[in-house]
Amino acid sequence: MSIQTNLKNIEATIPNHVTLVAVSKTKPVEDLQEAYEAGIRDFGENKIQEMCDKFEVLPKDIRWHMIGHVQTNKVKYMASFVHLIHGVDSLKLLKEINKQAEKNNRVIDVLLQQFIADEETKFGFDEAEIRQVMKDEIQALPNVRVVGLMGMATFTEDENQIREEFKTLKSNFDYLKNNYSTIATLSMGMSGDYEVAIEEGSTMVRIGSSIFGHRNYNV
Repeated sequence: MSIQTNLKNIEATIPNHVTLVAVSKTKPVEDLQEAYEAGIRDFGENKIQEMCDKFEVLPKDIRWHMIGHVQTNKVKYMASFVHLIHGVDSLKLLKEINKQAEKNNRVIDVLLQQFIADEETKFGFDEAEIRQVMKDEIQALPNVRVVGLMGMATFTEDENQIREEFKTLKSNFDYLKNNYSTIATLSMGMSGDYEVAIEEGSTMVRIGSSIFGHRNYNV
């Protein structure tokens, strides 16, 4: 099936209040252009260099989402154009984003990544750390705006476990939303679990293989 057909099928399952981020990592520019022509404006990449290369050649009204683990020394390369950084998982990274945003005369929107999975390979703050960052640290970082939370559920077939992990994230999101006016985005859910995520309150889903087909990591 074509990218356009895949998108139509997915968009039919996503409510209007949920933003679809097309995860285009490892995919050629032609595939992104096809998705763009089908109406997609939010694209997610997990490598800064690849995102920068695509930014150079694709339409300038695309909103670029950095969804991968971010190394602090790479922030400067995307600071002039990135729309939203999803995986902010340390205070050190927050401070670097603030520094590079200031150099570019911007305020960069970010999501704090909360660790919710039963897997050691995932990154993120715990709930208490996120609340502490919002209470004690963010005021000193005027060029960063925390607009919500992001989390990844355990890679498992157990839907009940996935649902419980999403509920944990939604609970902290609700607490933050009630206490901070900038909080509006809950990014949770990928190709395999986005429908459960939406049921549990996600406002943004990150979908790649269901749109573009399986990735070739040998490129």
